[in-house]
Amino acid sequence: MGVGRFVYSPILPLMHAQAGLSAGAGANLATANYVGYLIGALVGTFVPRLVRSPAVLRGCLLALVATLAGMPLTHSATVWLLLRLGAGVFSAMIFVSAVSSLLSHLREHPAHLPGWAFGGVGAGIALSGVLVLVLRTVGNWQAAWWASAALAAALTLGAWNLRPEPAPEPAAPAASSAPAPQARAAGPRTHRWFGALFASYTLEGIGYIIAGTFLVAAINQTSPGWIGSGAWVLVGLAAIPSSALWAGLGRRWSRPDLLLAALGVQAVGIALPALMGGVAAALISAVLFGSTFIGVSTLALGAGTHLRFPRAVALLTAGYSVGQILGPLVATPFLHHGYHQALLLAAGIVLAAALAAFALRIGFPHAMPALHTVARAGAASGRELPAAETGAAADA
Repeated sequence: MGVGRFVYSPILPLMHAQAGLSAGAGANLATANYVGYLIGALVGTFVPRLVRSPAVLRGCLLALVATLAGMPLTHSATVWLLLRLGAGVFSAMIFVSAVSSLLSHLREHPAHLPGWAFGGVGAGIALSGVLVLVLRTVGNWQAAWWASAALAAALTLGAWNLRPEPAPEPAAPAASSAPAPQARAAGPRTHRWFGALFASYTLEGIGYIIAGTFLVAAINQTSPGWIGSGAWVLVGLAAIPSSALWAGLGRRWSRPDLLLAALGVQAVGIALPALMGGVAAALISAVLFGSTFIGVSTLALGAGTHLRFPRAVALLTAGYSVGQILGPLVATPFLHHGYHQALLLAAGIVLAAALAAFALRIGFPHAMPALHTVARAGAASGRELPAAETGAAADA
């Protein structure tokens, strides 16, 4: 999934230089991918039997490889757009299936293991960066797409036997006809904190995706060509341990404080290549960006689960996905003179997300009713609480 969804970023400069792709068209292809990702996530959420099917998972893996292999077969911007749309749908379905699988099968294992599993996205980003870095000197944009398809096919073999989450067992009937207690335990109303969290995470979706799409192209404007792809490798390497790291820090410090810190660090990382040229700025930017963008998701979804807001994970994911769709569209007017203004815009939006996270800190209800109390209430009412409500999806 890391290759299928994110290899476009290091290939984008090659397509600009060799395939005649304009900056605006490049932004449109990115937007199509994010629209597809939202569609795939919604399908996985509302038709859960699909993401529990090994056949569907394998079909999505093969289809994602096919979308990569189809890119070099045409120069049609319309076909490219449809292929990137499909890549978004299939990568989202793969992600939802993989996350549900690992959270199900690792339920009795140490909590850091799911965080390391999410590092697979970072590994895919790093591998795609290495791939394009090698091919810059010996191939062209078409060879880069072919190689990415071959890499995704090899990773598909490794993922082929992944077992999706099994279907839940039917809930036992209630022991008596007495009125069922409410599944939600008594506690503070969390609407205002959730509103600040929702605003922060949606703004992060906008800012992060602008940087994720155009960071390599922006670095290539002021640095040797290999630096952009090399920076993308660092983004992926920094992302591998980030989810486990930020989740571990969450055991010592509050999630609102860590979310504020992560967003501040990310904003600095995004702005660096636009404010300072040179290799050092590019590489530091890559490390700061890569080490935070998955961590922010870990912290935000964990905070949403902690607040017990109804369907918190689904709502936050929807806001984040809409932000990703808006990001390239918002950045397009700033692309007429290169990518540096777009990065500054992204950094400003992430700073706005940090301000919303600062508001989240004010009076945040760190002490909430015990999770097992809520789970027992759900069991008493004969309703099985979904993973998003019991905390199992906090790292997703």
